[in-house]
Amino acid sequence: MALLKDLYSLPFYNMFADSLVKTVPAFKKSAFIKKIFTEEFENMELKERMRHTARVLHTFMPESYPETVKLFTVIINGLRKDGFQNGRLEFMFFPDYIEVFGLEDYKNSVKAFEFITIFISCEFAVRPFILKYEKQMIEQMNAWSLHKNASVRRLASEGSRPRLPWAMALPALKKDPAPILPILDNLKQDPSESVRRSVANSLNDIAKDHPDIVIRIAGQWKGISKEVDAIIKHGSRTLLKQGHTEILKHYDLVGKHITLTSFKILTPKVKIGESLSFTFSFLNKHTKEQTVRLEYAVHYRRANGQLARKVFKISERIYQPGERAEVLRNQSFKLITTRAFYPGQQQLSVIINGEEKSIDNFILIG
Repeated sequence: MALLKDLYSLPFYNMFADSLVKTVPAFKKSAFIKKIFTEEFENMELKERMRHTARVLHTFMPESYPETVKLFTVIINGLRKDGFQNGRLEFMFFPDYIEVFGLEDYKNSVKAFEFITIFISCEFAVRPFILKYEKQMIEQMNAWSLHKNASVRRLASEGSRPRLPWAMALPALKKDPAPILPILDNLKQDPSESVRRSVANSLNDIAKDHPDIVIRIAGQWKGISKEVDAIIKHGSRTLLKQGHTEILKHYDLVGKHITLTSFKILTPKVKIGESLSFTFSFLNKHTKEQTVRLEYAVHYRRANGQLARKVFKISERIYQPGERAEVLRNQSFKLITTRAFYPGQQQLSVIINGEEKSIDNFILIG
């Protein structure tokens, strides 16, 4: 199976170096390749190879950081001419270079981010700058949120996310996200779907620490457009999975008229590598149509024997008065890299409009 780290391969470095020779005639391809492929290279993971590439490239760039930043514009334009498309993950060493070697040069680094992020996103690399120059960077990201290019606008929202996955933490924004709310407000009606999705993800980050802020924004933004409503819904996904009372009210997700009429785990014993099967049915006893959000939760056994709940969405739609429905579902226990399974008693529950209606046990066999 191909590994993500193998994006950094000899064919890639050959193509990259061939392009560099055209734009930087003094560049020594053979020396560059030799420095890349050290004895340690094979055991490096993706981010290690990225950082290694940035450090090796640094030895071939001008001693003056401002000159290097200017040269990056020439190099990236040359890469585009040679057919390299925007967004290729291999080139994340460009923003990493700015993070490693440009932190003390705010002015030139900000200019570099604005240009480079159109070629490869700088959402990770800007975060040390937010930590060091918080007020200046938030002002800059506000300006970027009004930029003509969607990639730059997305950098404003994605780079400032309080809980960006796999990225450096921003404790101040986790504690108080108020400085980034104007950025999200500027971008809520952005024509780019990727920008709007970034706004939603930032709201979802905020919701984990400040649900009241997201609920307030949901009320303020409601009905502006279907696209903005979609941002609110996606940005509220954690609150919905938690069954947060106020967000359930916001979407008129009331559970008292929805009756669970049956629930059965069809495979009360399931082996790791196989699937858990279960079924349930419910009835809308209301005299009016009702929006019904169906979810289930697996209460996974952890290494310490405690159970940890993870919620999975099934569907959300309108059910008519007196309408019944039956659901059959399978939950995979195939081994994956992001979750460890521990044999023993686990639990499964059915959630309707945020309310856990029923729960039962099953046994996971190793």
